[in-house]
Amino acid sequence: MKILVFGAGVLGCNLARNFFRAGKDVKLLARGSWAEEIQKNGLRIKDKFSPRMSVSRIPVVTALEAADRYDMIFVVLRYTQLGSILDALRANPTRNLVFVGNDVGARALAASLPEKNVLFAFASSAGHREPDHVASIDLKKITIGQLPDATSNEQLIGQIFDGTKYKVRYEPNMEDYLLCHAAFVLPVAFACYKTDGELKRLKGNTAYLSRMIDAVIEGYSALRNAGHEILPKEDAAFEGAAFRKTCLRFFRLMCATSLGKLCVSDHAMNAAGEMSALNRDLKRFFDEHGAAYPAWQELEAEAGRYLK
Repeated sequence: MKILVFGAGVLGCNLARNFFRAGKDVKLLARGSWAEEIQKNGLRIKDKFSPRMSVSRIPVVTALEAADRYDMIFVVLRYTQLGSILDALRANPTRNLVFVGNDVGARALAASLPEKNVLFAFASSAGHREPDHVASIDLKKITIGQLPDATSNEQLIGQIFDGTKYKVRYEPNMEDYLLCHAAFVLPVAFACYKTDGELKRLKGNTAYLSRMIDAVIEGYSALRNAGHEILPKEDAAFEGAAFRKTCLRFFRLMCATSLGKLCVSDHAMNAAGEMSALNRDLKRFFDEHGAAYPAWQELEAEAGRYLK
């Protein structure tokens, strides 16, 4: 099966490398000096927990042409960049598209591509890009599926990821999964902005971390009350003490170790525009459904100049 990974940020590079290592027929769409770097020296990725720099000689393209045909295109761009590539996707004959990453408008995005089989995914991968390599944590886990009322793609997903080292979690309701993910991750982004990316400044600040949990609960409550499912299912009992305890443990780890920088603040600080857009659109959803979210608004106000 022919695969194109459209987008060569951290997530796209990890995805392309993993397909390439599994022997898949994969190409990576990159642009500018980064495309030139990969073409000249290979795709170089330094994994957090590996002493070695991996080098993969992945074929690189710099555009999606109308005549190009793939079995699957993985679109790995920021939320704010998606609108700019829709015409190119419409003009291309490839039917199967997977949008990987943050998205609170999955249903509208799928509706804008009525001739396509649109899937959505979220990969457990993070890091940042240096001029000549990617510094990354890649857990090789991906949650992937389609809108809840769309035809199942479970068999197709199995074919695409067969032979890879990915732990694949098929999710038939990616709309709600992505909404819930945004409700969880945005209070974390607010913490990054409050500290100018230095999350260790919140180490031991249980009061602030508890307010982050309050904001997550407000977001989940708004989604549930509007008829959306809370996903992953492990978060369904989000109003209970066990959920607060789990979140507090995670947030403490995030603020106390270097994992917070590589997994959270690197992206948040480099993608303030994306986080701002997600926040605006999710707040619009809250307001349309009459939700109250005072803790969220307080954290947002403290995030300062980063949110537009």
